[in-house]
Amino acid sequence: MPELPEVETVMRGLRPVLEGRRLARVEARRPDLRWPIPADLRQRLTGAVVTGIRRRAKYGLIDTDRGDTMILHLGMSGRMRVDPETDEKHDHIVIETDEGRRAVLNDARRFGSVHLVPTDDLDSHFLMKGLGPEPLGAPVDLAGFKGRFAPVKALLLDQRLIAGLGNIYVCEALFDAGIRPTREGGKVKRTELAKLAAAIPEVLERAIAAGGSTLRDYRQVAGELGYFQHEFRVYGREGEACVRCAAPVARIVQSGRSSFYCPSCQK
Repeated sequence: MPELPEVETVMRGLRPVLEGRRLARVEARRPDLRWPIPADLRQRLTGAVVTGIRRRAKYGLIDTDRGDTMILHLGMSGRMRVDPETDEKHDHIVIETDEGRRAVLNDARRFGSVHLVPTDDLDSHFLMKGLGPEPLGAPVDLAGFKGRFAPVKALLLDQRLIAGLGNIYVCEALFDAGIRPTREGGKVKRTELAKLAAAIPEVLERAIAAGGSTLRDYRQVAGELGYFQHEFRVYGREGEACVRCAAPVARIVQSGRSSFYCPSCQK
């Protein structure tokens, strides 16, 4: 599933295509993805001007001058294609601007979604409600870990505490901070939390600069692969030598998800 860096990369790629442009045609080629596609999507978006392209957590947001915001979730296999030369089987949403440029949502597994809500009501939408602060743009606050018994990794993945963090980048940030993912969150020392708070945005920014990580389906809007997977320090490297100490990287399962860490470097 695309995580924060992948969604951020996609939305940045859509800005020069959609932002400030009038939408000349909007087509939904099926009635639903993970949830029903709004029946009035075409009516509400055709003729509207896109006033903003942004991201919240793992969701893309497209604002219009009609006071509506499209919430775009890429799900497991969703990707945005810009100015494709040919149509593909799983092209489900087509957006065409007054310049004749196109942005197309392709989603083979259909776990993604498209919602259209009044911008003023965005924070109360069920996908947005309860999301914590963003890990980019402001200092990361880990004060909510105090007194918590859950593993530090589980706390980092709790979208109510920090919005947008996913499995890959949590593993990488914990490695950079030298913290084992199984540590009880409330027992992580203040100095260690400071290292973690610095590591989280640093890892995310490096991933965004690399265009995200392509492990399976993810592509940037022009079709390029992400390259951050070539910079992984622990994720997916079970049994390989740690980049710091050469000890073999370990893998465990926490709440159904793989955690990768160095038993020597991460205490």
